[in-house]
Amino acid sequence: MTTIYTSYCFDKMENSIIEGRVFLVDKPYRWTSFDVVNKIRYYCKRETGLKKIKVGHAGTLDPLATGLLIVVTGKLTKQIELLQAGEKEYTGTFVLGQTTDSFDLEKEPHYSGEYSHLTEQNLRQAALKLTGAIMQTPPVFSAIKIDGKRAYEYARKDRKVEMPAKSVEVREFELTRIELPEVDFRITCSKGTYIRAIARDFGMLLGCGAYLSALRRIRIGEYDIKDAVGMDSVFP
Repeated sequence: MTTIYTSYCFDKMENSIIEGRVFLVDKPYRWTSFDVVNKIRYYCKRETGLKKIKVGHAGTLDPLATGLLIVVTGKLTKQIELLQAGEKEYTGTFVLGQTTDSFDLEKEPHYSGEYSHLTEQNLRQAALKLTGAIMQTPPVFSAIKIDGKRAYEYARKDRKVEMPAKSVEVREFELTRIELPEVDFRITCSKGTYIRAIARDFGMLLGCGAYLSALRRIRIGEYDIKDAVGMDSVFP
């Protein structure tokens, strides 16, 4: 497999950047995936003197999420589709009894139902129903293209659009902490699965609503967050 760079020595790096490098980044909260790509592109240009450098990321991570983002350079950008096709693993927190228009904290939470009567068995049964091959309707607040525009562009203008359901696979859905209204989870899933949509569907199954309050991606295929580095410490 391609060499992973977690120690960024730029001595004589020009050829390796052109041929292709894989950078594993722990994306900070509120950063977009493109923010990370642009930062690395700028730094590589500055350190190598190259005027043009191909840089891309393998799998978008929402600004409100943290965790593993794979960034590649040079000829390896041709392998982005292959890299981002790997199984994803996430940890995070759902909040029951409230929901938001975006199913996360991009929008303000509002009351959606009572949760105090729910038992651990209720929660685990709901998680089981969302495990395996399922049909999932992506959130309107997403980057999916509808008639040439991103769905979130319509959503932010309060325009209604039909989001077609698609088949995804949730291979594991483990509840790791239950302290209502908060429920921590670990999910492994196929490419294209929206964890925010799982929050919505989890809340609907329970009859009380839910939203995603925290999300961290810890693995993409064989690439693990433990091998990633923070932006501030490497690309000042």
